[in-house]
Amino acid sequence: MNRTILLLAAAGFFAAGTTRVTDALLPDIAATFDVPIPQAAVAITAFTFAYGLFQLLYGPVGARIGPFRTVALSTALTAFTTALAALAPTLFWLALARLASGLTCAAIIPMSMAFIGDTVAYERRQPVLARFLTGHIAGLVAGQAAAGLLAELVSWRTVFLVLGAGFGLVALLLFGELARGAAPGRPSEVTTTPLLQYARVLRLPWARTVLLTVTLEGLFCFGAVAYVGAFLRESFALPYALIGLVLAAFGLGGLVYALSVRRLLATLGEVGLAAAGGGVMALAFVLLAVAPAPWLAAPATALCGLGYYMLHNTLQTNATQMAPFDRSAAIALFAFGLFVGQAVGAALFGLALPLSGYRGGFLLAAAALLLIGPAFARAKQRAATTAPAR
Repeated sequence: MNRTILLLAAAGFFAAGTTRVTDALLPDIAATFDVPIPQAAVAITAFTFAYGLFQLLYGPVGARIGPFRTVALSTALTAFTTALAALAPTLFWLALARLASGLTCAAIIPMSMAFIGDTVAYERRQPVLARFLTGHIAGLVAGQAAAGLLAELVSWRTVFLVLGAGFGLVALLLFGELARGAAPGRPSEVTTTPLLQYARVLRLPWARTVLLTVTLEGLFCFGAVAYVGAFLRESFALPYALIGLVLAAFGLGGLVYALSVRRLLATLGEVGLAAAGGGVMALAFVLLAVAPAPWLAAPATALCGLGYYMLHNTLQTNATQMAPFDRSAAIALFAFGLFVGQAVGAALFGLALPLSGYRGGFLLAAAALLLIGPAFARAKQRAATTAPAR
């Protein structure tokens, strides 16, 4: 099982790398195609919207062929679609390639979570999910840091070629695991249509609470994070390599969480972890909004990553148990909410930019996140005193 989780974490590494890689590349992409930065952000929106929307495809697929097999197929397809972005002759074709990449990549992380939910007992699940997330977080760190460096030294196109090769290698290893029969778990016993699968999940009040929270989290956190690189470039004229390193600090904050999750859980519990996570993210965006110099951006971004994973890993753990009769559908809806929230957030932040500026947008995100984390914590407390949330 440890080898299986490790391979899923490797797939998550490259999935995370391609998910946030465009943040560091945004100014370079805008310069390549001679368009304003908000217009170039279509490369972010196209990926995240497709990534979220097509969760609704992979929920039924995962339920029928099994989550692990779905991850292996998705990883293989993403090797091809990610490499396609490197060949885009115009911004339109880049957006189309990123749309296709979002479609094929969509299954990797949520179906990995569904597999863990099927094979790991609830009381051990949050630490195991956190261990799986180390691959995802390391992908954020390496992807954004390497993206900034490669954009400085070569071009943003090289970044997508490297990611495509990585997906291809991991896909081969995942299929090898299937061939060895080393990936346990089984498809769900699905006796209804995909729409009814999702309707059964959405009928549950606790599931609706988790899904609404993760959608708002994605909207306000990543809607703002998507523009941190552009903010640093325009406000402080930082080189792309340094921008990539600053953005990678988000993942470093996540690694701090992954390494300390057992202690944090023992001290704060799920409720305290969620409430504190929202507050830590809010503080991070306030620091970015008032930053007088670029040196404050890296610790603020790391703080944002820590707060995000404090709240998000708690949401993930609850999502794996909010509808145990069909985890693939439940986790698909969870990822759908997160990434549609991200896509909408990036678009809204770009539209508001002429009015609010970067700093005003960061303050708005801080105010929202300061409410979201504690609101979920209170809902979790109420659920625990009435009926078990899991």
